Amino acid sequence: MIEFAWARCQCGDWLRRRQRSPMDNAAAMGALHAQWRETCAALGLAESPSLGALREQLIAAYSEAHRHYHSTQHLLECFAQWRPLRALAERPGEVELALWFHDAVYALRAHDNEARSADWAKASALRMGIGDMSASRIRALVMATVHSAEPIDHDAQLLVDVDLSILGAMPARFDQYETQIRMEYAWVADADFLIGRARVLEGFLARPRIFSTDAMYRRLEVAARTNLERSIARLRSNAG
Repeated sequence: MIEFAWARCQCGDWLRRRQRSPMDNAAAMGALHAQWRETCAALGLAESPSLGALREQLIAAYSEAHRHYHSTQHLLECFAQWRPLRALAERPGEVELALWFHDAVYALRAHDNEARSADWAKASALRMGIGDMSASRIRALVMATVHSAEPIDHDAQLLVDVDLSILGAMPARFDQYETQIRMEYAWVADADFLIGRARVLEGFLARPRIFSTDAMYRRLEVAARTNLERSIARLRSNAG
């Protein structure tokens, strides 16, 4: 398939670009460390060796070699999208901690990544001294990123909109995202991937609204629908 030969070439280009310079890596790590401090402060937690160790465990998880989209790049993009929405949250600290954990477990062929991530989030929250009700809400927030249903809880709507914000990215970034997803599913045959991926994207396109919050709807809905329609057309065309 011509399209997938092109995509594999793009994958190689992306892998080369992903080898950041030490300065780029230092900037990314610095941003993640600063965000972790903000998250802890929002939860009323003072910095400690145990919290620093948890931060490094999370960063290591998002840095796993098999991740191409669900990586530190995605985490940083999520927090960039989150910042202007933070004032809209009922419990911003809980949303931020859920963002840290929402893709913390990402095994390529597993079907319980969100549940395992959510369990890790709750267990970690309890060890951090966060109360049981708050820890349970954080677990529920992570589970909302399964995307099996549109969220009802306001903080869950914010988190899910942030997680889906890539759908409304600039066309070049959206196309890079699609290439990254293909790389993560490299073990799936082309024909199966084309059909399966088109169905996933069509599911989002069929929703009355992709973004639940008015702020994200106004900002990204039109761009997301344009990206989805373009990608679905390409997938269906290559599927024959």
